[in-house]
Amino acid sequence: MVSVLVTGSSDGIGRETAATLVDRGHRVVLHARNDERAERALAAVPGADGVLVGDLASLASTRDLATAAGSFDVVVHNAGLGGGLPSRVVTEDGLELLFQVNVLAPYLLTALMPRPGRLVYLTSGLEARGVADLADLQHERGPWDGMQAYSDSKLLDVVLAFAVARHWPDVPSNAVDPGWVKTKLGGPGATDELPSGAETQVWLATTDEPVTGRYFKWREELRANPAAYDEAVQDGLLAACAELTGITLG
Repeated sequence: MVSVLVTGSSDGIGRETAATLVDRGHRVVLHARNDERAERALAAVPGADGVLVGDLASLASTRDLATAAGSFDVVVHNAGLGGGLPSRVVTEDGLELLFQVNVLAPYLLTALMPRPGRLVYLTSGLEARGVADLADLQHERGPWDGMQAYSDSKLLDVVLAFAVARHWPDVPSNAVDPGWVKTKLGGPGATDELPSGAETQVWLATTDEPVTGRYFKWREELRANPAAYDEAVQDGLLAACAELTGITLG
């Protein structure tokens, strides 16, 4: 049995991941952004060992979540926002919303929580069209393009996974493209079923294979966007996240 925290597990792929792990006898703690979603999550996964509440669009709330979470064998960074925002949104912290939720929040949780036995970061196949512009991580220049901002954030999730794998060689850290899954985020045109979207995360959370610094889809290793393998990009992202949060990855 392993203990697993799955962020963003009140619905969709995160909830499916959590429920599958519970069904297989593992200790799973859920996460939701507010109390209402937390109640729904527990009702949907009654075998879970609890639920943590934390809004990843708030640095203070994310810090509190990290403190409340404690230690886990595995952390699955599943929470994220899609690219449908028609305009650039700035949070209470003065940060662009997609970047804060999709990239900065998993960085902050990783840096603040006790090191787990392994880490899984969810990305998207759209990372292939992402751009790792370290000089404009929050899309402050030029016209807003929500899908491009989303694609960029999903590339940066792979960069983060690979950076952690390199800096923490004792902690397997991998990125997963779950596919285009039939969820609220995936939309009505999605082609892939929910169980397939959770399969790789469940495998990485429980496997004895020492895999790290890799990019998977449906348990098959793929080549990610070339920028993800660039150590200068990896270290540049870590430095930018440290500057924005005041917390350095140890």
